[in-house]
Amino acid sequence: MVLFFPIQQELDCISGSGQILGKIKCDISTSKHVFIPDNESVALSDEEQIRITVKILGLDSGLSSISMQDDD
Repeated sequence: MVLFFPIQQELDCISGSGQILGKIKCDISTSKHVFIPDNESVALSDEEQIRITVKILGLDSGLSSISMQDDD
């Protein structure tokens, strides 16, 4: 399981056990979303990698979006 939390136009990716895996950000130069690991030593399970890839595909295709954060 991977949970996704919006933080200032980014999505924090957190494992089911609460470990921060990294962030999904939009690469402005390509208009594509990319996963940036929080720590290079973090090894993603196959399920985590698949869920992150599916989320990125949804964001790139417009089927999903990153909700705006309300700072008020």
